[in-house]
Amino acid sequence: MFVYWTYTRPMADSDDVKIEASWKEALKEEWGQDYFKTLREFVKEEYQHAIIYPAPKNIFRAFELCPFDKVEVVILGQDPYHGPRQANGLCFAVSEGIPLPPSLQNIFKEIESDLGQKLVHRTGDLERWAKQGVLLLNATLTVSAHKAGSHQGKGWEEFTDAVIRKLSEERENLVFILWGNYAKSKGAHIDRTRHLVIESAHPSPFSASNGFFGSKPFSKTNEYLAGHNKKPIDWF
Repeated sequence: MFVYWTYTRPMADSDDVKIEASWKEALKEEWGQDYFKTLREFVKEEYQHAIIYPAPKNIFRAFELCPFDKVEVVILGQDPYHGPRQANGLCFAVSEGIPLPPSLQNIFKEIESDLGQKLVHRTGDLERWAKQGVLLLNATLTVSAHKAGSHQGKGWEEFTDAVIRKLSEERENLVFILWGNYAKSKGAHIDRTRHLVIESAHPSPFSASNGFFGSKPFSKTNEYLAGHNKKPIDWF
């Protein structure tokens, strides 16, 4: 079975982590950490003995599509979708041809309401955003089939905390979009004097009407980017 790391030797360095080159360098202090070695072995065992999402090649897809120095916006999710063929390595996104999950439907509704025009692309694969500098990052990058949150507490959270800290410390004038309490907890790692943090309720049908709809995160993001001489995101 193909796995996204090679397992021929202990992970003492970054050589066996298949991640985009700029991220490999930016996160080099993480590869040798005990938590990451433990995480690596856990993920290996899970893929060998269970159905795990996303496909191994897509574990680090968010990083592949959005190199470290190209990030302008970070949208934080919780963990991948746990249904067949849904998770594709980008938070809130689904693969081409898969029905849109309710949260993504609500995100699209808010884009149209916020920006006052209809979406051109209604497909669920948000690669078009990632290629413009939107890092679509789940806090946990893998999940067992039909078991939401099953890979929480295994080390992914420490890894994605490190991602957020590194961006906060080494980049300037980024936008962090935090939907729901879980994402908001990650905000502790963000220097709000250097970056814009947008917080609201989660786009889930259970909470969207309690502060997500009408929060205007997409226009706020583009106004901030334009105000810092950066190119706005084409959300459509």
